[in-house]
Amino acid sequence: MKLKAIGRRLAEMHRDEQGADLIEYILIIAAIALPLLGVIIYYRKDITEWVQGQYEEIKTESEDTTMP
Repeated sequence: MKLKAIGRRLAEMHRDEQGADLIEYILIIAAIALPLLGVIIYYRKDITEWVQGQYEEIKTESEDTTMP
């Protein structure tokens, strides 16, 4: 039921020039976001290790500066 309503709304947008522009913008954003998301997922282990290393480095530096 809701799928038909969504389809009708998309068809209305498609007929309307502003709706067509909106769909173009959504497709452009998706074309950028999806590959970026894929890269993040593919390198998630490396990213996690890097972030943890940075956290440990900052934590160590802050401990060194607080000790007299």
